[in-house]
Amino acid sequence: MKSWDLRYDPDGVNMAYTECGGPGRGDFVLVHGIGMGRATFRGVAETLAAAGRSFALDLPGFGDSPQRAEADSIVENAELVARFIEDRATGPVVLVGHSMGTQIVAELAMRRPELVSELVLIAPTINRRERTAVQQGLRMVQDLWGEGPRVLLLGVYEYAKTSPLWFVGRLRRMLRHRIELLLPLIPAPTLVLRGEDDRVAPRDWTTEVGRGLPRGTLQEIPGRGHEAIIKSAEPVASMILAFAGR
Repeated sequence: MKSWDLRYDPDGVNMAYTECGGPGRGDFVLVHGIGMGRATFRGVAETLAAAGRSFALDLPGFGDSPQRAEADSIVENAELVARFIEDRATGPVVLVGHSMGTQIVAELAMRRPELVSELVLIAPTINRRERTAVQQGLRMVQDLWGEGPRVLLLGVYEYAKTSPLWFVGRLRRMLRHRIELLLPLIPAPTLVLRGEDDRVAPRDWTTEVGRGLPRGTLQEIPGRGHEAIIKSAEPVASMILAFAGR
C-alpha cells in the first residue's frame, strides 16, 4: 500500500503524519500512545487503507514531531487532532486511539461529535484504580515482560525520540485526565479493544469503559498485551474494519 510521510503546520505546530491509500467510504485517523509515534500504527494504517484513506499522526513531542514550549494537555491535543480532521479528512472519520491516544480521541468525540462516525479505544487509559505514575510504570514493565524483539526494539526506538521532561509532562496530564467522566457523553458507536494479557488496561477497567459508553462494544484481542498493535496489524485492523462496516 502506497504511503506518504507529510507535515501538518497550522500556526507553527509542525506535526508529522503518514497518509496511506486513497478515497474510500470514509477516512481513518490514528492517534498513538505516550512515548510512541505513528510508526506503531504503520501496519494497521496500511491494512485500513484498503477501505479508505488512513492518517497516522505524530503528536507534538513524539515521533518526528518537535515538542512545543510546554507539554500539551489532553484537551489541547484533542483540539489539534480535530483541526487536522477538518483540514485533511473528508467527512466524519473512524477515529482510533491507543493508550494515551484513547484519552485524546475520547475528548474529541465528546467535544466534536460531528467529526466522528465511529470511535475505537485500544487499551484505554488511565485505569482509575491505579492513577499514579509508579503504578502505571510497574504495569508497563509487567506487560512488556516476555514480549518479542519487534515490540521491544520499536518501543525503545520511539521512546528515545522523546525528551524525558516532555514525557513526564505528558504523563502528569494523562494522570489528571479522567476518561470515565467523558464516556456517557460520547454519542458515536464505540469499539473498546483490550489485549487479553494487557496489565495496563485490565479486564475490569475496560469492562467499565465499555459499559460507560451509550453505544459501546467491548472485544478482546487474543494473546496480546498493551502493545497489541505493534506485534502485527492483525487481528486489530480486521476488528476495526468489521466494526466500521467496511
